[in-house]
Amino acid sequence: MSTSQDRAALKKAVYDRLLSLESEELASAVAHYEAHMKESVLDDREGHDNDELAGSTEEVGLAAAFHHPVMTHHAKVDVIENLDFTPTDTVRPGAIVTLDGRHLIVAVSTARFEVGGVTYMGISPESPIYKAMDGLQAGDSFAFQGREIEIEDVA
Repeated sequence: MSTSQDRAALKKAVYDRLLSLESEELASAVAHYEAHMKESVLDDREGHDNDELAGSTEEVGLAAAFHHPVMTHHAKVDVIENLDFTPTDTVRPGAIVTLDGRHLIVAVSTARFEVGGVTYMGISPESPIYKAMDGLQAGDSFAFQGREIEIEDVA
Protein backbone atom coordinates (compact mmCIF):
# COMPACT_ATOMS: atom_id res chain seq x y z
CA MET A 1 0.00 0.00 0.00
CA SER A 2 1.25 3.45 -0.74
CA THR A 3 0.04 6.72 0.74
CA SER A 4 -1.80 7.22 4.00
CA GLN A 5 -4.82 8.45 1.99
CA ASP A 6 -4.77 5.21 -0.02
CA ARG A 7 -4.61 3.18 3.20
CA ALA A 8 -7.46 5.13 4.76
CA ALA A 9 -9.62 4.76 1.63
CA LEU A 10 -8.91 1.02 1.46
CA LYS A 11 -9.71 0.53 5.11
CA LYS A 12 -12.95 2.48 4.73
CA ALA A 13 -13.99 0.30 1.77
CA VAL A 14 -13.12 -2.91 3.64
CA TYR A 15 -14.89 -1.68 6.80
CA ASP A 16 -18.01 -0.75 4.81
CA ARG A 17 -18.10 -4.15 3.09
CA LEU A 18 -17.48 -6.03 6.35
CA LEU A 19 -20.26 -4.13 8.11
CA SER A 20 -22.62 -4.56 5.15
CA LEU A 21 -22.08 -8.33 4.98
CA GLU A 22 -22.56 -8.82 8.70
CA SER A 23 -25.64 -6.56 8.71
CA GLU A 24 -27.10 -8.67 5.89
CA GLU A 25 -26.44 -11.83 7.91
CA LEU A 26 -28.17 -10.24 10.90
CA ALA A 27 -31.20 -9.20 8.81
CA SER A 28 -31.49 -12.72 7.39
CA ALA A 29 -31.31 -14.33 10.84
CA VAL A 30 -33.92 -11.88 12.19
CA ALA A 31 -36.22 -12.62 9.24
CA HIS A 32 -36.00 -16.37 9.87
CA TYR A 33 -36.60 -15.89 13.59
CA GLU A 34 -39.60 -13.63 13.04
CA ALA A 35 -41.11 -15.93 10.40
CA HIS A 36 -41.03 -18.90 12.76
CA MET A 37 -42.38 -16.84 15.65
CA LYS A 38 -45.26 -15.64 13.45
CA GLU A 39 -46.06 -19.24 12.47
CA SER A 40 -46.09 -20.27 16.13
CA VAL A 41 -48.93 -17.91 17.06
CA LEU A 42 -52.30 -19.59 17.19
CA ASP A 43 -55.42 -17.62 16.38
CA ASP A 44 -57.57 -16.47 19.29
CA ARG A 45 -60.33 -18.99 18.84
CA GLU A 46 -60.86 -21.50 21.61
CA GLY A 47 -60.15 -25.17 21.12
CA HIS A 48 -57.16 -25.94 18.96
CA ASP A 49 -56.58 -29.51 17.89
CA ASN A 50 -53.42 -31.45 18.69
CA ASP A 51 -51.95 -30.91 15.21
CA GLU A 52 -52.27 -27.13 15.58
CA LEU A 53 -50.71 -27.21 19.05
CA ALA A 54 -47.88 -29.46 17.85
CA GLY A 55 -47.24 -27.21 14.84
CA SER A 56 -47.14 -24.14 17.04
CA THR A 57 -44.72 -25.81 19.45
CA GLU A 58 -42.50 -26.88 16.53
CA GLU A 59 -42.39 -23.32 15.16
CA VAL A 60 -41.45 -21.96 18.60
CA GLY A 61 -38.62 -24.50 18.69
CA LEU A 62 -37.41 -23.44 15.25
CA ALA A 63 -37.60 -19.78 16.23
CA ALA A 64 -35.53 -20.53 19.33
CA ALA A 65 -32.91 -22.17 17.10
CA PHE A 66 -32.65 -18.92 15.13
CA HIS A 67 -32.31 -16.79 18.28
CA HIS A 68 -28.65 -17.74 18.75
CA PRO A 69 -27.61 -16.67 15.21
CA VAL A 70 -29.51 -13.40 15.71
CA MET A 71 -27.57 -12.70 18.88
CA THR A 72 -24.25 -13.78 17.31
CA HIS A 73 -24.65 -11.52 14.26
CA HIS A 74 -25.89 -8.66 16.42
CA ALA A 75 -22.75 -8.95 18.57
CA LYS A 76 -20.54 -9.00 15.46
CA VAL A 77 -22.21 -5.87 14.05
CA ASP A 78 -21.70 -4.19 17.42
CA VAL A 79 -17.99 -5.11 17.45
CA ILE A 80 -17.50 -3.83 13.89
CA GLU A 81 -19.34 -0.57 14.56
CA ASN A 82 -17.20 0.12 17.65
CA LEU A 83 -13.85 -0.94 16.20
CA ASP A 84 -10.98 1.51 15.70
CA PHE A 85 -10.47 0.94 11.99
CA THR A 86 -7.98 3.76 11.47
CA PRO A 87 -4.76 2.91 9.61
CA THR A 88 -2.09 1.35 11.80
CA ASP A 89 1.41 -0.08 11.52
CA THR A 90 0.83 -2.56 14.35
CA VAL A 91 -1.23 -5.76 14.39
CA ARG A 92 -4.25 -4.97 16.59
CA PRO A 93 -8.03 -5.13 16.35
CA GLY A 94 -9.03 -3.11 13.29
CA ALA A 95 -5.81 -3.88 11.38
CA ILE A 96 -5.62 -5.45 7.94
CA VAL A 97 -2.72 -7.90 8.02
CA THR A 98 -1.18 -9.46 4.92
CA LEU A 99 0.45 -12.89 5.35
CA ASP A 100 1.59 -15.08 2.46
CA GLY A 101 -0.49 -12.92 0.11
CA ARG A 102 -3.64 -13.40 2.24
CA HIS A 103 -5.43 -10.40 3.71
CA LEU A 104 -6.86 -10.82 7.20
CA ILE A 105 -8.97 -8.25 9.05
CA VAL A 106 -8.71 -8.37 12.81
CA ALA A 107 -12.34 -7.80 13.81
CA VAL A 108 -14.74 -10.74 13.82
CA SER A 109 -14.55 -14.10 12.10
CA THR A 110 -16.09 -14.06 8.63
CA ALA A 111 -16.17 -15.99 5.40
CA ARG A 112 -13.97 -14.69 2.60
CA PHE A 113 -15.19 -11.61 0.73
CA GLU A 114 -13.84 -9.30 -1.94
CA VAL A 115 -13.20 -5.58 -2.07
CA GLY A 116 -11.66 -4.11 -5.21
CA GLY A 117 -10.69 -7.53 -6.55
CA VAL A 118 -8.80 -8.45 -3.36
CA THR A 119 -9.99 -11.28 -1.11
CA TYR A 120 -10.24 -10.61 2.63
CA MET A 121 -11.27 -12.70 5.60
CA GLY A 122 -12.14 -11.54 9.09
CA ILE A 123 -10.49 -13.11 12.13
CA SER A 124 -11.33 -12.68 15.77
CA PRO A 125 -8.90 -11.19 18.30
CA GLU A 126 -9.53 -14.45 20.19
CA SER A 127 -8.14 -16.57 17.33
CA PRO A 128 -4.81 -18.36 17.82
CA ILE A 129 -3.22 -16.72 14.77
CA TYR A 130 -4.09 -13.24 16.02
CA LYS A 131 -2.68 -14.03 19.46
CA ALA A 132 0.57 -15.18 17.80
CA MET A 133 1.00 -11.90 15.87
CA ASP A 134 -0.58 -9.34 18.24
CA GLY A 135 1.56 -6.21 18.45
CA LEU A 136 3.89 -7.10 15.56
CA GLN A 137 4.59 -4.99 12.47
CA ALA A 138 5.31 -5.51 8.78
CA GLY A 139 8.59 -7.40 8.38
CA ASP A 140 8.22 -9.17 11.75
CA SER A 141 7.90 -12.96 11.86
CA PHE A 142 6.06 -15.24 14.24
CA ALA A 143 5.74 -18.97 14.79
CA PHE A 144 2.37 -20.54 14.05
CA GLN A 145 1.47 -24.21 13.67
CA GLY A 146 5.07 -25.27 13.32
CA ARG A 147 6.16 -22.73 10.76
CA GLU A 148 7.58 -19.24 10.68
CA ILE A 149 5.33 -16.64 9.04
CA GLU A 150 6.42 -13.17 8.02
CA ILE A 151 3.99 -10.26 8.16
CA GLU A 152 4.08 -8.64 4.73
CA ASP A 153 1.99 -5.59 5.52
CA VAL A 154 -0.19 -4.03 8.20
CA ALA A 155 -2.74 -1.32 7.47
